[in-house]
This record gives sequence, structure tokens and C-alpha cells, in this order.
Amino acid sequence: MKSDTVYKAAFNDMLQLLATSSVGVALPPEHDLSRHLGVSRTTVRKVLLEMAARGFVAGEGRSRTLAHMPPESARFSDAETQSTSSQVERQFMEWMLRGDTKPGTLINELELARLFGVGTTGIREFLNRFQRFGLIERRPNAGWLFKGFTEDFAIELFEIREMFEMRSALAFAELRPAAPIWSRLRAIEREHHELLGEIDERFHDFSDLDNRFHRLVNSAVPNRFIDDFYDIITFIFHYHYQWNKRDERHRNEVAINEHLAYIAALFSRDRDQVRAACNRHLSSARMTMLRSFGR
Repeated sequence: MKSDTVYKAAFNDMLQLLATSSVGVALPPEHDLSRHLGVSRTTVRKVLLEMAARGFVAGEGRSRTLAHMPPESARFSDAETQSTSSQVERQFMEWMLRGDTKPGTLINELELARLFGVGTTGIREFLNRFQRFGLIERRPNAGWLFKGFTEDFAIELFEIREMFEMRSALAFAELRPAAPIWSRLRAIEREHHELLGEIDERFHDFSDLDNRFHRLVNSAVPNRFIDDFYDIITFIFHYHYQWNKRDERHRNEVAINEHLAYIAALFSRDRDQVRAACNRHLSSARMTMLRSFGR
């Protein structure tokens, strides 16, 4: 259920917050935690109750303190903190990427449901979201047809992406040092270094990491309309241009290094550095996308 994934994600964010503290230090008030974690106070209380039950937190109300540093094993897995729709989206994108899916491919709901281990309702809801963009089309008694998209469509969408992401990146740099998002950024940075060290065997794994990094940047300025619109941005820019298999390993290695420079700029909290790193990476992504259309 959505509420359960929200709770588990907040629990993980709370663990990251505690990791920056020390045993015996008082916890922030519930209303501050609610703002830091981006969830309701009801969810905060649920998290704190579980933390107390596990012995990580002691006391009550404003007297709560960190009693024991939680181990890394206390975290919920990524799969547990993602809603069914998010899991379907990630699996669908990976399926499209690994399968080298081209325009004209037929998509069968039942086959995808079996492959992803979810109900057909979740698959149908996901496909319905993308149908409104004209990228897929429902065929009576024949499932769905992937139609693809034009170069002009992608270029126009990229212009919107650039505006969204620059706005979010600059806002990211203004966030307070105690905000949980910084710990999440540090974890993403570690994943980049790990992937870079195993790039020959794992370069295909970049698409998922790319998606999660850019979503994290955009989460600095929560906006329901941008969140919804980002589904299609993900489809185009984090997956489509990688269907061009030419020099894929090299392109992904370059992009990883650009991400690391981007992350370093965010940690610097210097707006000029952030603006430059963001522009540099998005310009490179635009060129990669255009090459996928044969330019």
C-alpha cells in the first residue's frame, strides 16, 4: 500500500538523519522532523514508535534522544520503499532498455504482469499514464502498440526538462545541511563510484542510477505537476537515447563522471558551480539524445 511505502521511506530517511547525530543527543521536535522528512506528523510518530521499539530512540516528546546508533541492516530495501506504480515503471523501463524495444513492438499486459511479478491492474494503470502522450496506443484485442516518438517532440520536451532541473538544482544547493536529502545524495554518490569501478561488467545498470539521481535533484522542489510530467521525461531522456547501443559503455562512463562533478557542485553549495555543472551535463545529454535520432 502507498501509506506503507511512505512510512518505510520515512523510516530510512530517519535512519540517515540519525547517522549524522551522536548517542545521547536530543532529537528534533516532531514538527521539525515532519518538515525534514516530508511526511505527516502521524507518519513521524509511527517511525519514532518503531525506532523506540528497536531501542534506537529513548524518551518521549521533546525529551527523545538517540539511544543506540542503528545498524545499516535496519534499513528497508529499495523495493519495500517504492510503490507498486514506481516498481512497475522501473521494471518496464529496464525491460524496454534491455530488450532493445523499437517502435511497432506489441506490448502484452499479461506477459508483463508475469514477468514483473505484479497484477495486470498495475501494468494497465502504468500504460494508461503514457497513452496520453501518444507514445503507446491500445489495440482492440491485441494489447498495446509502442509507437515511439519524433525528434521534434523530444527536443521540445528537453527544453522543459532544462528549466525544471536548473530550478531544482539551485534550490537543492540552498537546503539546510541537516536536510535528509544530503544523506541520500551521498549514498547516490557512492553508487556512482561503485558503478564506475565495475563499468565494464555493469554499464547497463547506469539507466536506473541515472533516473534516481535526476529524480533526487528534482525532489528539492516538490511539485505535483512536475512529478507527473517527469514520468514522460524519464521515458525519453533516461531510456530512449540509450537504445542507441553504439558506444554505450563509453557514453555511460562519461555520464557517470558528469554526475559526479554535478554532485560535487551540489555539495559545494555554490550557485555558480551548480549552474555550470548542471548546464554541462544537460548539454551533453541533449547531444546524446540527438545522436540517437541519427544526427
